[in-house]
Amino acid sequence: MNMLFRFWFLILSATVAIQTAAAQADEIPHLVRRGDASQLIVDGKPFLIRGGELGNSSSASLEYLRPLWPKFSAMHLNTIVAPVYWDLIEPSEGRFDFTLVEGVIQQARDNKIRLVLLWFGSWKNSMSCYAPSWVKIDQRRFPRAQGRSGHSEEILSPFSESNRDTDARAFAALMRHLKAFDGTQHTVVLVQVENEIGMIPSARDQSDIASKLFNEQVPAELMRTLQTQRDHGALVSEFREAWAAAGNKTSGTWAEVFGSGAAADECFMAWYFGRYTDHVAEQGKLEYPLPMYVNAALIRPGYQPGQYPSAGPLPHLFDIWRAAAPHIDLFSPDIYFPNFIEWTGKYVRQNNPLFIPEALRDRNAGINALYAFGQHSALGFCPFGIESITEPAQGLLEKSFGLLEQLTPLLIEHSPCGRLGHRAWTRRVSIRRHRSDDHFRLSECRRTRRPAECTGRKIRGRPMEARSLARRRPNAPRASRAARAGTVRYPTC
Repeated sequence: MNMLFRFWFLILSATVAIQTAAAQADEIPHLVRRGDASQLIVDGKPFLIRGGELGNSSSASLEYLRPLWPKFSAMHLNTIVAPVYWDLIEPSEGRFDFTLVEGVIQQARDNKIRLVLLWFGSWKNSMSCYAPSWVKIDQRRFPRAQGRSGHSEEILSPFSESNRDTDARAFAALMRHLKAFDGTQHTVVLVQVENEIGMIPSARDQSDIASKLFNEQVPAELMRTLQTQRDHGALVSEFREAWAAAGNKTSGTWAEVFGSGAAADECFMAWYFGRYTDHVAEQGKLEYPLPMYVNAALIRPGYQPGQYPSAGPLPHLFDIWRAAAPHIDLFSPDIYFPNFIEWTGKYVRQNNPLFIPEALRDRNAGINALYAFGQHSALGFCPFGIESITEPAQGLLEKSFGLLEQLTPLLIEHSPCGRLGHRAWTRRVSIRRHRSDDHFRLSECRRTRRPAECTGRKIRGRPMEARSLARRRPNAPRASRAARAGTVRYPTC
């Protein structure tokens, strides 16, 4: 009887396990919050994006892409970030052609690589250059933002319902097609809505409708959200200080609440850009609710609103964007500046998951990737123009991504800490060669009053430069000391 019971118990356990695995495989990619970090779940498992973003027009040609995939695989990429162009999928109104989208997805599948898709819809680098020609030529139906002189900018107005709804219909059609073509295979794991939204060269739209709304009361729903955030001490510091400097008013026009000048202009545009983008994302999620994000072009030192693409999802505008765009899951920085640590720190505030869809493809890219994953439990890191990367940057990134591929189980295990860290522990990555130049040792050490107790395990992979790693750690020992010791210390759970 015991043997029979055990037999049926094993059969039942196996059945449950199979059904659970099948259910997880059927789940679409989604985000979950675990501890202090977010994880992207793909086919039931956490997935870290070791990616690269294609050049702006690279995915417009399947023939151009076809020979590039072996290069991506050799660099240990598991994800490619690829644009989808509104003007190419809807060349005439209401007539959609997804041949190019299907081709990119199929090529990625054939090479066992996932995709993040970028929706080049109403805005790309502030401008509306990827809107279809039938949108561009009909400015009466599809109005544009205006400059101070009254001239039209190449920026679709975020105050036009016609602009918004036409974009949203196209994006919804894309998401509907993705569900039909990829809803079970999950090649596409994440979607970006628009690209580097912002106003330039003016801080705000000067059209009649924009000026009318600017002189009206700040929407009550925004003020309620901001007051709640302030009462809980949850506003980002830059916004809290700017609001306080303007008098901390809880009602009034945009200039009365946020002060006169470019700061109020930027807050005003952020709200309406956010509302427009949220509607597009909402319509897309009704068809296929993949995780969605918006990206930001960052601010050069000393630049004022209007000199950079103003009013995008920048750190000092997080609170307005969160209130305006609840269907957006995260805000992402495009980091081309050397102060990488500073910008990544700003984009993990308010529990924002860190995903870097664009980064400079220089020799520091590999080190920046290690920092983003190790310090901030990043969802992913993607140098821009990945098909054009050359030595020495290519080789350094390949080594870093190879290392990250091996460390993925460890990174996933410790990501609920918000980083590879906890005060009671240190993780030491030994840079010393072990028997040959293609091995290094990973050791775990617990700090106690006694000498540290460490256990090590050898991991295959070429050694990294200790001094380079130490330079990227804000609180690391001096590089020369780290290099002499051959170690870099990371706190861990």
